[in-house]
Amino acid sequence: MAQKQSILGRIAQLTRANLNAALDRAEDPQKMLDQLVRDYTSSIAEAEEAVAQTIGNLRLAEADHAEDVAAAKEWGAKAVAASHKADALRAAGEAAQADRFDQLAKVALGRQITAENEAKEAAPSIAQQAETVEKLKAGLVQMRTKLDELSTKRDQLVARAKTAQAQATVQDAISSINVLDPTSEVSRFEEKVRREEARVAGHAELAASSLDAQFEELELDSQQLEVEARLAELKGQLGGAPASIEAPGPDAPDAR
Repeated sequence: MAQKQSILGRIAQLTRANLNAALDRAEDPQKMLDQLVRDYTSSIAEAEEAVAQTIGNLRLAEADHAEDVAAAKEWGAKAVAASHKADALRAAGEAAQADRFDQLAKVALGRQITAENEAKEAAPSIAQQAETVEKLKAGLVQMRTKLDELSTKRDQLVARAKTAQAQATVQDAISSINVLDPTSEVSRFEEKVRREEARVAGHAELAASSLDAQFEELELDSQQLEVEARLAELKGQLGGAPASIEAPGPDAPDAR
């Protein structure tokens, strides 16, 4: 029983283990949890083997006890039969034969007493073993439940660890971009675009002003040409007048 108790003691230790403290000390929580599940599963397998052996020993003891009880009953029956035979022989006047059967009855009674004593001595041990087996069975049920809880805890903690790692990766990525407000870069770029737009608009306005000036100049040139044309026409009219006006004759009256 000492070996069985030591195995159950180790499992009880594992059951009481502080997983959070163990995780704090572990470099790789997932590997530690996987190893803990393997150790716990192995310990439960050892416990199951020990409990099975204990149950087997109990069943052997129970069988031996049952044999002792049956033997005591059988020897009792033989003692009764021998005693009855002795009484019958003695009644028939066969005293020697009667004494022989009485002696057989005594032997049977002695065997009965021995069997009864063995059964009586074995009874407390069997009762204790039976109680122990029931406790071990209940303990195994609790251990399997703890293993399920441990496996579930392992999955939850591994998932939380991965989530924390992902969050840390995102935070590192964010911090590595810029410690300042990233919109400031956008603002500077926007200002650059506005300046370029203003420069292009300035050139467009300048080009438009130059074009208007050219059209105004053209209009001035056209007007000047019109003036020149009209002046030429006027001069032509004035220059041709003497040729068309007749000179006064000698008989013409004096303008004066």
